[in-house]
Amino acid sequence: MQGMNTEVATKIAGWLAEAKNVVVFTGAGVSTESGIPDFRSPGGVWSKYRTVYYDEFMASAEARHEYWQQKAEGHREFADAQPNDGHRVIGQWERDGTIRGVVTQNIDGLHQMGGNREVLELHGTARQILCQDCGARYEAGPLVAEFLETDRVPECGKCATGRLKHATISFGQSLPADVLREAAQWCRQTDLLLAIGSSLVVSPAADLPATAVRNGARLVIINRDTTPLDSLADEVIRESIGTTLMAINACLAS
Repeated sequence: MQGMNTEVATKIAGWLAEAKNVVVFTGAGVSTESGIPDFRSPGGVWSKYRTVYYDEFMASAEARHEYWQQKAEGHREFADAQPNDGHRVIGQWERDGTIRGVVTQNIDGLHQMGGNREVLELHGTARQILCQDCGARYEAGPLVAEFLETDRVPECGKCATGRLKHATISFGQSLPADVLREAAQWCRQTDLLLAIGSSLVVSPAADLPATAVRNGARLVIINRDTTPLDSLADEVIRESIGTTLMAINACLAS
């Protein structure tokens, strides 16, 4: 179906109220209303730069510098972003016990800022830097600032020679097996999954909503564009995520 109306909001609120185990699955679309561009959109980071693959990053100082140039620009785009209405509703639902938690493809940390504590970050977080050699972690902001000031890739303060990279999953790098395993378990156990702001095309993350459906869950998709899983969904909504979630929440509270 197209669009959002009170009848649909009331129906989804009813599903939320009766479900015993609800999982929210999110992609980049949930953060665009916070001013963070979808990397795949025109003007997004992926449209302006070539991809630096993980094996390149690990092997080449030049590739590491190129990676840091890209990430420094991306950091500026989200560092000051704040949770939007969608994030806040999802955070409230976890606090109220309406949902189990969030499985997200996003790396911006806005779910946690919006009040969620049970967040499985499939692609890691850009708010931290991880040494690929010794495992030390740092807040991203100061190291990004250092790079922008010096135009040199920062060094690991713990092992001195380690290769520092944002704690995100790069192309050619495997998703964290433990996080993916737990996310799959959540999706097998859920009886209602809300897939919000995801194109549902990047595997294996995008396979998780289908896992939920195969195990008997209802599926609601809220996304600007069509997705490959629309035909599996019990409801498809192509309206503003924040407005949609606020409308559902109002029906849930009434």
